[in-house]
Amino acid sequence: MLSGKNILLGITGGIAAYKTTFLVRLLIKAGANVKVILTDSASSFVSPLTLATLSKNPVLSSFVKDENNEISWNHHVELGLWADYMVVAPATANTLSKMANGVCDNLLMAIYLSAKCPVFFAPAMDLDMYKHPSSLASFEKLQSFGNIMVPATSGELASGLHGEGRMAEPEDIVQFLKNYILKGLPLKGKKVLVTAGPTYEAIDPVRFIGNHSSGLMGFELAKAAASFGAEVILISGPSHLSIDHDLITLHRVISAKEMYDKVHEYYNGVNIAIAAAAVADYRPKIVADQKIKKKAEEFTVELTKNKDILLSMGEQKKNQFIVGFALETENEVENAIGKLKKKNLDAIVLNSLNDTGAGFGKKTNKISFIDKNSDIKTFELKTKAEVALDILNEIIKRINA
Repeated sequence: MLSGKNILLGITGGIAAYKTTFLVRLLIKAGANVKVILTDSASSFVSPLTLATLSKNPVLSSFVKDENNEISWNHHVELGLWADYMVVAPATANTLSKMANGVCDNLLMAIYLSAKCPVFFAPAMDLDMYKHPSSLASFEKLQSFGNIMVPATSGELASGLHGEGRMAEPEDIVQFLKNYILKGLPLKGKKVLVTAGPTYEAIDPVRFIGNHSSGLMGFELAKAAASFGAEVILISGPSHLSIDHDLITLHRVISAKEMYDKVHEYYNGVNIAIAAAAVADYRPKIVADQKIKKKAEEFTVELTKNKDILLSMGEQKKNQFIVGFALETENEVENAIGKLKKKNLDAIVLNSLNDTGAGFGKKTNKISFIDKNSDIKTFELKTKAEVALDILNEIIKRINA
């Protein structure tokens, strides 16, 4: 959810600032780009060097910077525009009052007043300060501006008192951000099943029938669906690709039968199914227990048909939106529409091997998206990550129509 997001972290002068080293580490681990702004008093509680090392960016604390005997300035407007999200943690009573009343006396406040992105603030102060009418007024006023409060928790405070005012734990702040992002996404609450990669059909313990699919298209579709907020079940045949995302569960299979069984383990519970795997149509009728020795000049393998996974999905369809793929070399649109109708699909993605840069083993693809009404939208050659977003956008248009 946070991968590739630009996050400004404003740290103010409270004892809870020590937790921000863990917060920065968690944000970086989640794939975010992080820039840290310290107030003067914050540097008494947490080391700028530590934060710079963890964030992989210089820590900013003043308008003026002196590098190699050259004086320049930290452009607060550019920093405010750079950020996808701004987080002020810990947010002391002093800084919250400044934010609520537009007091611009340091770099952090200048950036806050310039930010066009959602701003989160995580209060941290002693119990009496937290309950004081001026603090409560700051909370209310900031939220009326559209800022988002990460509620403080109860616990032991620096004063020795026990009560409300503890800054939320770093992992809870990260989860709060993820939940906020997720809430506004078009596929939140939806479950998406994606199949990817080839299947390998064994001839003997060391040989198999397969194809050249890398699985990249399916993996990019899974990432795109998750980026739109969906809970994704990715079922992949043999592939060197890996994936790490909070919303994606990867299941690895080898044969078409294993993929069929795994698909139908989850199929009834999904809203959208995208069959991007290159499943073998046939498998050897007899699989040798031992490696077959090279003897005769000719060797024949008798094949038998695999169950058609996509056809079975169409036959058992209830409310699922099903998307198939068609890789064609001739009569492309006609064959794709025929497959769409035969398998009771809602849409089909047409690839042509006649298009340079499309097909197996490539990082790019050129597709046409065809729906059940035979409406066709053709896209230019793009990276498979971009193609995946195009496909998901076309699906979202139709399920929301």
